[in-house]
Amino acid sequence: MEVTGKIKEIFPEKQVSASFRKRELVITTQEQYPQHLIIEFVQDKGDLLNNFAQGQDVKVSINLRGREWTAPDGQVKYFNSIHGWRIEPLSAEPVGSQPESNQSAGYTNSPPSNLPPLDTPASGGGDDDDLPF
Repeated sequence: MEVTGKIKEIFPEKQVSASFRKRELVITTQEQYPQHLIIEFVQDKGDLLNNFAQGQDVKVSINLRGREWTAPDGQVKYFNSIHGWRIEPLSAEPVGSQPESNQSAGYTNSPPSNLPPLDTPASGGGDDDDLPF
């Protein structure tokens, strides 16, 4: 599964036990009702977050995890968690930089005006063959 959104916060790594560490990321989805999702990156996957910053738009590949726990009083409870295993920027632009618009770089989204439309013969001569010359 994948989730896309803007990084709201990246937490420092937590050493949970001698053999288990995790790092958490909060992303805010960009939809009508934005959701703030906390995603855990466990063990060496926490290092993936080193190249990302708050405010960056990302796509995170996730696995949903669920577990059952029986309390000392015998009551059974269920827990869910979201584990991230890959994170990618949605754009190649670094955080805080404004992309240069195509217009200011000399590019436009329309073809040059001196070219014929693609759906008409270039010769304009009405020949029945498929060759444009």
